[in-house]
Amino acid sequence: MLRAVLQFLVTALGLWATSKLVPGVAFSATSSLFWAALLLGIVNAVVRPILTFLSFPLTVITFGLFLLVVNAATIGIVAVLLDGFVVDGLWAGIGAAIVTGVVSWIAGAFLPDEKKG
Repeated sequence: MLRAVLQFLVTALGLWATSKLVPGVAFSATSSLFWAALLLGIVNAVVRPILTFLSFPLTVITFGLFLLVVNAATIGIVAVLLDGFVVDGLWAGIGAAIVTGVVSWIAGAFLPDEKKG
């Protein structure tokens, strides 16, 4: 449970950093940021595995780079579903996927691993 809360906060931090660093990504309010983080967690749990499976041949051909497009698509789905979150095009979505991925990767080094200990 603690890990899920920490992951939610890391996702919110990544989305916040994205809105500051990537042109074309914006939030209308702080509440939109938190709703986007929650919704992105749900979309990543439900839709992303399906998209990853369906795009597996493209992912293999592009040596995994197509996963950036899959991640951008999940962020785009959240932007379509949520009024206060704007992602202005594919390149903004890819930028958002890169920034949130890097933030999650860095934070993952500091989060406790529930499989250990």
